[in-house]
Amino acid sequence: MKIDVTRDVFRLAQVFTISRGSRTEAKVLTARVSEDGVSGRGECVPYARYDETLESVTAEIEGLPENLDRMALQELLPAGAARNAVDCALWDLKAKQAGQRAWQLAGLASPGPEVTAYTLSLDTSDAMRDQAAKHAHRPLLKIKLGTADDMLRLEAVRAGAPKSRIIVDANEGWTAEIYADLAPHLLRLGVQLVEQPLPAGADDMLGEIDRPLPVCADESCHDRASLPALKGKYDVVNIKLDKTGGLTEALALRDAARAEGYEIMVGCMVGSSLAMAPAVLLAQGAMVTDLDGPLLLAEDRDNALQFDAAGVHPPSADLWG
Repeated sequence: MKIDVTRDVFRLAQVFTISRGSRTEAKVLTARVSEDGVSGRGECVPYARYDETLESVTAEIEGLPENLDRMALQELLPAGAARNAVDCALWDLKAKQAGQRAWQLAGLASPGPEVTAYTLSLDTSDAMRDQAAKHAHRPLLKIKLGTADDMLRLEAVRAGAPKSRIIVDANEGWTAEIYADLAPHLLRLGVQLVEQPLPAGADDMLGEIDRPLPVCADESCHDRASLPALKGKYDVVNIKLDKTGGLTEALALRDAARAEGYEIMVGCMVGSSLAMAPAVLLAQGAMVTDLDGPLLLAEDRDNALQFDAAGVHPPSADLWG
């Protein structure tokens, strides 16, 4: 078995901004695991919020032994981007070797399309109204917030897309007081979920204040070890492969979270169709699917995922799994 990792860059269709900054391209790492002439691929997006860089994640992958399986990988690397890329590459490899689809190997039902959120980049309220109007045909819009002018932006988006369902992501940008003040207005404007309103590690107040609409843990939830600290504070968990360290742990986290009464959101970093492909399997039946990464790109992988009115479709075998 041989493990290789390369860097790939995908141009974005437009500047993408959240409360932490802006970007014009998606820089990803592609892991390839080869054995007896068969190769599997996986993609990850190193994230500075978790002290990951392209260089550090590359070093983690290159430091792995050449002969390993998914179970051994869980012990060799922590949850994070490096383990994600290799874990998903191993799923792809084993599916090809077995002549089956990855969902079959995982014991899952045959997957179908899932309606995905489309993310509106943080901008001026006028620009966000224009963005919302352009995408008003989409059933679910996600708004990046986390600034002092959030109400103006939210009102503008609702005016631009009066019929779309809306979820908001504060990216840890609010305080408990700001959230408590905003919550009634979120309800008035038909917001259906708020994602990570308070900073991870400083979110205890969510257990003490009213939660009039579902609150989703993103930065506060990485893998199954995160679940005990979420009790009483969150209603939904956002599962991202780059946080869990791959599909293996993501499936286990989904089952454990549901057993504890949480609803499921499946999210993504800004990456290509290869990064989203395994997450489509994970997203089956989720409360919210947020796998719009490829829709934000100006260019994508060959055999890219199909997006249409039914949502994001499961990957072809030529792409992954």
